[in-house]
Amino acid sequence: MYVSHLSLLDFRSYAAADVELEPGPNAFVGRNGQGKTNLVEAIGYVATLGSHRVATDTPLIRAGAERAVVRTRIVRADRASTVELEITAGKANRARVNRGQAGRARDVLGILRTVLFAPEDLALVKGDPDGRRRFLDQLVVQLLPRAAGLLSDYERVVRQRSALLKSLRGAQRAGSAPDLTTLEVWDAKAAQLGAQILTMRLALVRALRPEVAAAYEQVSDADGDAELTYRATVAEVDGGTHAPPPEELEKAILAAMSEVRAQEVERGVSLVGPHRDDLVLTLGGLPAKGYASHGESWSFALALRLASYRLLGGVGADAPVSATAQDDVFWDPDHGTDADPVLVLDDVFAELDVRRRERLAELVAPARQVLITAAVPEDVPAQLLGARFEVTPGQVRRAS
Repeated sequence: MYVSHLSLLDFRSYAAADVELEPGPNAFVGRNGQGKTNLVEAIGYVATLGSHRVATDTPLIRAGAERAVVRTRIVRADRASTVELEITAGKANRARVNRGQAGRARDVLGILRTVLFAPEDLALVKGDPDGRRRFLDQLVVQLLPRAAGLLSDYERVVRQRSALLKSLRGAQRAGSAPDLTTLEVWDAKAAQLGAQILTMRLALVRALRPEVAAAYEQVSDADGDAELTYRATVAEVDGGTHAPPPEELEKAILAAMSEVRAQEVERGVSLVGPHRDDLVLTLGGLPAKGYASHGESWSFALALRLASYRLLGGVGADAPVSATAQDDVFWDPDHGTDADPVLVLDDVFAELDVRRRERLAELVAPARQVLITAAVPEDVPAQLLGARFEVTPGQVRRAS
């Protein structure tokens, strides 16, 4: 899989841009602030419907414009597909495939797969749990695009339930006995959706574990002691090594909600469910957050991305997903068919020491397509020399 063409209209700093890309390495070179990251951000948006830089879509639209358009041509198994996304502030985004009828943006998920390496990845190790939850959920959606709807529904239910808890808190403080009938309805919905999300996340963590350990050893030349543990708000999940079936998890979530009901009403917050869970990263049995050195943290972050690439069908994996047979139902059975993801390395090499830079370059060089951003040509390792583009404000030009 690779992207052969990228076209932008009013996206970020670009009034318009057209770039012909090639398989193999493609490097966008230019000083900081020229718009290099905007180009790879647009490609990543087609794959995930999200940005690695901002939480909302509005900043993606060029100042003064009403909408942005991203159009890509994606080649997979020698067949090309054109995907066009229209991003409009305050409205539902629209998508079009092969110039067909416009539909939901979510319908294009799965056509393009990307794995992004960026300086922000260090927050996966050093940052808050929400970043690690987002890492898991974005990878789940790439493996199983229809999970996007499930995650969206769960977020909506949690918002509604939390709003109800706040109103119950207000009634209780006003001296009224809270009516919990409606809350029980939202409890049931949150537990049902939460159990499905938890099941998929746990299957993913089981698949990631051996890949992360192997990738960490390759990147750092150290023993493979990088480990993942899923920390859930329900006791029935034992670190993610084993989990009950979804129907039992649903009951466990409901039971946990009942136990903390008084706290939830008092605080006006939903305290149980996947939105409160965490992915714990450890090195040598110690939490990476707080104990790992800067270099070790970078190695762990790179290992998470390399493991993602391998699960999505990239080079170096014996099978697209190494989860147990009972987990196969959660993954798209076609995701390993000439679908190795596009690798995006956004200003990463400038952040790494020489040894890690060389190791990462060696590991990703065999990829079908690698997109690189760099401030100077010297930041692009020799193993990844290929097509080069010079980026200046609002313009992209193929270097001779």
